[in-house]
Amino acid sequence: MKFIRNALAGTTALCAATAVSAADLEVTHWWTSGGEAAAVAEFAKAFNDKTDHNWVDGAIAGSGGTARPIIISRILGGDPMHATQLNHGRQAEELIEAGLLLDLTDVAEAEGWADIVNPPSLLESCTVDGRVYCAPVNIHSWQWIWLSHKAFSDAGVDVPTSWDEYVAAAPALESAGKIPLAMGQQPWQSNGAFGVMAIAIAGIDAWSEVNINKNADVAGGETYAKVFEAAANARSFAANSNVQDWNQATNLVITGQAGAQIMGDWAQGEFAVAEQTAGEDYTCLPGLGVNEIISTGGDAFYFPKQDDAGIEAAQKEMAALLLSPEVQVNFNLKKGSLPVRGDVDLTAANDCMKKGLEILASGAILPDGNQTFSPDTTGQIEDLMVEFWNDPSYSAADAQARYAEIIADAD
Repeated sequence: MKFIRNALAGTTALCAATAVSAADLEVTHWWTSGGEAAAVAEFAKAFNDKTDHNWVDGAIAGSGGTARPIIISRILGGDPMHATQLNHGRQAEELIEAGLLLDLTDVAEAEGWADIVNPPSLLESCTVDGRVYCAPVNIHSWQWIWLSHKAFSDAGVDVPTSWDEYVAAAPALESAGKIPLAMGQQPWQSNGAFGVMAIAIAGIDAWSEVNINKNADVAGGETYAKVFEAAANARSFAANSNVQDWNQATNLVITGQAGAQIMGDWAQGEFAVAEQTAGEDYTCLPGLGVNEIISTGGDAFYFPKQDDAGIEAAQKEMAALLLSPEVQVNFNLKKGSLPVRGDVDLTAANDCMKKGLEILASGAILPDGNQTFSPDTTGQIEDLMVEFWNDPSYSAADAQARYAEIIADAD
């Protein structure tokens, strides 16, 4: 068997894996857009090339909102895959409590994850009662707006450098037949866009009070009223964005049909596939050009328990490989995300990724909503946002009142 070539190859956990026969591991994930597919192919290639095992791809179309219930249902129902993508945070709490996920603590200790995973909150989100249950593979931040140079050029206005400039330019975009804001119809998209506006408009302190401290008074107060008013504006900008999936909305920006999209840094993968260049074909503004900060959400791999020692050894081999330096670089360059390791060479990163790396290095980070809210609370907020974004008669004041009620009961 070929050994995983990283700094700590030969540790007890990995040596044990070398004694087992080849295994086929089914891996479920929701990475199906062009950029996402190119990125996950790097994981599959590394696993197939560097071990004696085989990656059996189990892609689920429809993004996380569609895939997560299917993944969790299979595990709870006794038909588990061998490895699965989820977001690191609180999504797997029920599975861990039920004893259905493999404990990866021995791998984490052998590979020194506590020393290399940055920021530490990523590994903390994989840890329950001192035991590690997932392998974090990237840092994804929602805190971006993507701007089409072609759309603004066709409209005869400069590419904005802030949210206020963008709002001021929206009428010119509409006059030129452009969609000011591209927005897909899935719940997580409208909720995510609202979260980005909250950090940019309400500010970091107010966002933290609501999302971390569950302060309903702040959620229902004057500061957040400005966020809901901005969201109502954005709702009108996105009125003609008749697409479903996030990457379809990104394509509207890539082709110059839309001026902008509020979307996480995974959008970079779509621009890369379209062979567009940051700073020439599109501009990325972290924190809407207002608060340059990134949220440290992202993806992690969990490994459902199997009644087979050979499969378990192969699962642990995969977990270690996903965080190895070469694999981290190859995957994240194509995904548009930041690596979880701070000790890898990213000289090939584009301008937008470099911005993210600089912000990360500065320490200007916040947790992601998946790390602060339970799945139930997140679902309630998503339901509200879908209704608000899709119903022009739903007033900002009424939506804010309902939002404050949800925060008051949040867990």
